[in-house]
Amino acid sequence: MSEVSLKAEEILKIHVRCTPGLEVGASRDGFLCVIPIEGGHFEGKISGRVVSGGADWNTRKSRGAHVFAKYLLQTDDGEYIAIENTGVIAGDAGDVKIKTVPSFTAREEGPCAWLNYGVYVGSLAAGKEEGQIEITIYQMK
Repeated sequence: MSEVSLKAEEILKIHVRCTPGLEVGASRDGFLCVIPIEGGHFEGKISGRVVSGGADWNTRKSRGAHVFAKYLLQTDDGEYIAIENTGVIAGDAGDVKIKTVPSFTAREEGPCAWLNYGVYVGSLAAGKEEGQIEITIYQMK
């Protein structure tokens, strides 16, 4: 059997602005906190703005946490792209790592249709400003 080599190409850097989390509280799945997304911008292979109204449903468990964010992007030329980003938070307070698997829904006949068919991974980090999250998305090749 031949060896498979994978490469990752950075395609987007998304700068999301969030408002303080809304604590739902302890549930059967963990401690749920919903973090509203109020906007932001993105650049890379395409660029534009993050549409206000999405949210990250963050469930903290005894070991790590699960994240699920759903929001909308609008490119500079007016195309809307829905994004769902699911993943995990692992590590301790001094070394937290957030890794995700984003998926996209773009207009089938539009210029961003290529996003519908890729395999993607992402990483999240705190932004430079309070309430800002930086998401870097890579397309696997």
